[in-house]
Amino acid sequence: MSTAVALSSSLKHNLALGIRFPQNPSFYRRNGPKVSTFRTFTVAMADSNTTPLEICVKASVSTPNKLGDCPFCQRVLLTMEEKHLPYEMKLVDLSNKPEWFLQISPEGKVPVVKFDEKWVPDSDVIAQSLEEKYPNPPLVTPQEKALVGSKIFSTFIGFLKSKDPSGGTEQALLDELSSFNDFIKENGPFINGEKISAADLSLAPKLYHLEIALGQYKKWSIPDTLPYTKSYMKRIFSMDSFMKTRASPEDVIAGWRPKVMG
Repeated sequence: MSTAVALSSSLKHNLALGIRFPQNPSFYRRNGPKVSTFRTFTVAMADSNTTPLEICVKASVSTPNKLGDCPFCQRVLLTMEEKHLPYEMKLVDLSNKPEWFLQISPEGKVPVVKFDEKWVPDSDVIAQSLEEKYPNPPLVTPQEKALVGSKIFSTFIGFLKSKDPSGGTEQALLDELSSFNDFIKENGPFINGEKISAADLSLAPKLYHLEIALGQYKKWSIPDTLPYTKSYMKRIFSMDSFMKTRASPEDVIAGWRPKVMG
C-alpha cells in the first residue's frame, strides 16, 4: 500500500510526500492479490482541520496506483476539489473486486463516499450530499439550467456503439452538441454563467470521454461549426482540478473498448 500527500489545486505550489506501508500478508493468504489500495490526501488551505473524506474510485488498468476512467468518479472528485475538501482515495480494481469493497458496495459500483460512518453510493446523491454538508463555495446549478447538456452522454454512447453509418446516431449527437453550443453562446462561459457549477462538473468528464473515445474508435471530432462547445471543453479541461482528477487517454480507450467491440 502506498500513500501520497498532495496539496489541493487551489494552492499554487504542491508539496508531495510519499510513504510506503507493508502489505498485510494474512489478507492475501485468504483472498489472493485482489487489489492495491492507494490513498491520496488532498489538503486545502480553506479548512485544514477537516477530516479527509474517504472515496472508493475505479483504479487504472494501465498504470498501477493511478485513477481509472470512470466519469462519475471524476465528477465527485471534481466537486471535492472545487470545494477545497481533503479526501482519501481508495483505488479499486473493478475486474477483481476485493471482499472489503463488496462489503461497503454490494453492487460493486463506484464512486462510494463515506459520510458520518455510512458509505453512500451514486454520484448524484454524493454530489448533493457534498453541497448540503459543505455549502461553501456554492456549486448549485439553478433548476432551470440543471439539465443543460444532459442528453449528450447518452447520444454519444449511441453513436459510439452504432455499426450503422446511416442509423441517425451521429446526427442525434450533433443535435445535442449544437443545442449546447447555442446555450453556451448566450449564457456562458459556463452553464450557470461566469462561475462553474455542479452541472459543469457532471458534464465535463463525459465530454472528455466523448472526445477521446470517438477520436479513437470513430476518427471523429466535434466540428468547427460548434466553436462555443469546443471552447467550453478547452476551458474546463485546462482547469487544475480537472487535470488532477482526469483519467489517462489510454484508460478511457480501454474502458470503452468492450462496448465498441462487443
